[in-house]
Amino acid sequence: MGTPVGGVAQIQQSRAARRWARFWMRFAGYGAGGRLAMRLAAWFAPPHKDQVQLARLNKNGFIAPSAVIYHAQFQPGQNVYIGDRVIIYQARDGGPVQMGDRAAMLRDSIIETGRGGSVSIGDDVYIHPRCQMNAYLTSITIGRGVMVAANCVFYPHNHGVAAGQPIREQPLETKGPIVIGENAWLGTGVVVLGGVTIGAGAVVGAGSVVTNSIPANGIAVGSPAQVVKMRESD
Repeated sequence: MGTPVGGVAQIQQSRAARRWARFWMRFAGYGAGGRLAMRLAAWFAPPHKDQVQLARLNKNGFIAPSAVIYHAQFQPGQNVYIGDRVIIYQARDGGPVQMGDRAAMLRDSIIETGRGGSVSIGDDVYIHPRCQMNAYLTSITIGRGVMVAANCVFYPHNHGVAAGQPIREQPLETKGPIVIGENAWLGTGVVVLGGVTIGAGAVVGAGSVVTNSIPANGIAVGSPAQVVKMRESD
């Protein structure tokens, strides 16, 4: 049986869209002209995760037109993808944000650095929609190959809660940096707090609140997160 007429049209349209994207991504960059080229490249591209492939077409990667980079120390690697409505924001005295090669941050996620804070995201990290990383006083480090599901939150700092003074007026405090080891996996809605190291290859179940460190290859769930088993080789 032959290919249906509608199928032929879809194939031709897909090929034309790929040619269009490849052409405009040749001119992609971080200046006004480069951002315009990215916008044009995305016109006929499929939405959501399929757009990550645009970042592979140019070492400058792809930044969605609706993304906001308000950060003087943003340091992207090669082929980085930044999705729709992502915000990378530098508050007063905020430190750098580094993204490794082929790292991807999907729509509506936010990275913020303030006084004494910094964020480092390794190569091949994949961050799903609506995640937040707020680094003040210390750092957030996410190792190579980490997978972060939607709605995860990373907060290494907190407000003081002493009586007799409004919380908004109390100084920030921290128990230390957040470190996520390479190839770890965080499920949907995980909250990671200061002073925590999640070891390489660890898995954290959906909705967990991580207040203490998790060893490499540990599987942890709950609030607070507790190790329930270890990943073991056959």
